[in-house]
Amino acid sequence: MNPATIERYKKHVIANYGRFPVCLVRGEGSRVWDDEGREYLDFFPGWGCGLLGHCPPRIVEAVREQVGRLIHVPNTWHTEPQGLLAEALGQRTTWNAQSFFCNSGTEANEAAIKLARLNGKPNRYKIITTINSFHGRTMGALTATGQPKYHQGVDPMLPGFSHVPFGDLDAMAAAIDAETIALMVEPIQGEGGINLPPTGYLEGLRQLANQHKLLLIFDEVQTGMGRTGKWFAHQLYGVEPDIMTLAKALAGGVAMGAMLARPEVAEKLRPGTHAATFGGNPLAAVAALATIDTIEQQGLLQRAETIGQRFQSFFEGLRPRCPWIKDVRVRGCMIGVELALDGAGLVKQCMDKGLLINCTHGTVLRLLPAMNLSEAELEQGCSILEEVLVTVKGEGQG
Repeated sequence: MNPATIERYKKHVIANYGRFPVCLVRGEGSRVWDDEGREYLDFFPGWGCGLLGHCPPRIVEAVREQVGRLIHVPNTWHTEPQGLLAEALGQRTTWNAQSFFCNSGTEANEAAIKLARLNGKPNRYKIITTINSFHGRTMGALTATGQPKYHQGVDPMLPGFSHVPFGDLDAMAAAIDAETIALMVEPIQGEGGINLPPTGYLEGLRQLANQHKLLLIFDEVQTGMGRTGKWFAHQLYGVEPDIMTLAKALAGGVAMGAMLARPEVAEKLRPGTHAATFGGNPLAAVAALATIDTIEQQGLLQRAETIGQRFQSFFEGLRPRCPWIKDVRVRGCMIGVELALDGAGLVKQCMDKGLLINCTHGTVLRLLPAMNLSEAELEQGCSILEEVLVTVKGEGQG
């Protein structure tokens, strides 16, 4: 990596990220290249945003065409792409969802929190979320996040939030009181470690919401847009929310977020109650439409299921030789491998061998591969993972 780039960052960029000493300059599909010409196979493209890999052709062409026509206008005007996108998303739900557009997952969750409270006026404002959840970095979404490590140094958190264990319906029921308005849950916890819901959990949340006249909010920022093999993860379980949030893969790598809500819930978001200056801009909207088109034209929902099955079989097959693999959790292109040892060093070893992966919560290897990952790329990546995992030293066994 060019030392001048590192020095420029040190001098001019706030150091709130831990960065690898690599400067990426180009991407295509599931591969990226650095400024020294080295190629990497990316099993974590765009931190979950690259569900179609890097620079998907339909998205690139849609943005190129749109950028010469109209880049941005305020939401006081209509644009065709935004209306078409809202229609497309609503048609892929089963609950007649309407859309509000913003720029990120945390913004989508802030909108969901605000909409829930607007529906709870005058006396209901509390929202129950889960431990190990992750909902974003702005103060409302951060307070909703059930991980105290992210609260340190910026407390006090906002009033009206409580956290209960993920998967525990009894704890959720016990936390509900007369001031509660919503339950806010990731159908599958992503940053928390690819934690899958126990059988009947999401169905039980819906029943609790119905019983207590609460709103059920599903944060699908990481799970949405087909990553699990369904357009939205809640469709795996036959459960419908009242509010859903999307981002990351929504626009094929272009920054975009969305909050979807049932019309009778959404109507509380009247003019003046909420806004996002760049939300639903034409560039992002055409990128999202091209994303949907790519997924459908290439049959990628089924491909995501196949990829998940291949990774499940691969990691389960490794377990007899790797006793430090404690658990394997997979839904489509969401893969979590829980280890009995620290995973950060394994991420570095994989990168040195040309494979990019992630480790969350210290011990969970997290893969979010593109749903158009080829068989050859899948096999290449698994070969590197096998090489790294089977040579782990015995001190981590447990």
